Amino acid sequence: MAAGASPTARALMALTLLQDYPGITAERLADKLGVSDRASRRYVAILREAGIPVESERGPYGGYRVGRGLRLPPLTFSSAEALGLVMAVLDGHHHAGDPTDPVGSALAKISRALPAAVAAQAEAVRRATAAAPDRAAARPDPSTTAALVQACADQRPVRLGYRSEAGNDLVMDVDPWTVVVRHGRWYVLCRSHRADARRAYRIDRVRAVEVLTGTFDPPSDLDPVTMLEEHLAVGWEYEVEVVIEGPAEVVGRRLSRALGRVEPVDPETCRLVGSTSDLDWYATQLTALQVPYRIAGCPQLQEAARAIGRRLLAAGEG
Repeated sequence: MAAGASPTARALMALTLLQDYPGITAERLADKLGVSDRASRRYVAILREAGIPVESERGPYGGYRVGRGLRLPPLTFSSAEALGLVMAVLDGHHHAGDPTDPVGSALAKISRALPAAVAAQAEAVRRATAAAPDRAAARPDPSTTAALVQACADQRPVRLGYRSEAGNDLVMDVDPWTVVVRHGRWYVLCRSHRADARRAYRIDRVRAVEVLTGTFDPPSDLDPVTMLEEHLAVGWEYEVEVVIEGPAEVVGRRLSRALGRVEPVDPETCRLVGSTSDLDWYATQLTALQVPYRIAGCPQLQEAARAIGRRLLAAGEG
């Protein structure tokens, strides 16, 4: 450190060293500060007088460390920066939603340093994230996501400029309830004003967000993941009906809600009703069932299942 540094500058440098090297001895602290041992102890005393909880331990493994209760200046992020950081971590680390994972723990600490409204939505996004993000999925613009997150937090309706899967440009007014990540995609769950119904829109297809006047109350029983899974199972090109030999409550626990709705036929049989645009994927998901089932509708899905069966038989013949 520069010889002309002030006592305040040296005290702050001492605090940095205590944080970087827990258990640092007075001799090592003095060496790094370029002062005598006695002077290093004086800087520790200055920190204690300023209310910094510096603890000391005697013995061959003793030294100084910063104790509990130290309040550091909060991190400062804009909403776009905060959501961009959360999104980048979730995209790149499969266990970022797990608070026991080191990255998940670090992300939770960052969330606690954010403004309350932004932190609440960032934490909700972190908890709802799929365990294995799809790296091929398009990550939405952080500014767009931040605008939607803020509208969710403020309970303000918005007007969305949206491009559909078919490439059509739409304008829609919605009440945004929450932002959730599932299957590697980012969605805003909301109520459509025009349809007066629940909807889920992909945020990477949102082209513009305009905050409208007024407020709304989100559903008190909102379950973001369940709602999204149910939404992803309807409205696709091919309508599906599968009769399954098994109680509805048991089969329902074994199938993803993205496949559709499981409803009882009788105590020992149930029916899966859904839709899909990816026949091979849907037929493959059904093979996970360990009970007999029959595709009652959708000839295209029946042919996809037969094709999978032929491949499995060929593989089994060695």
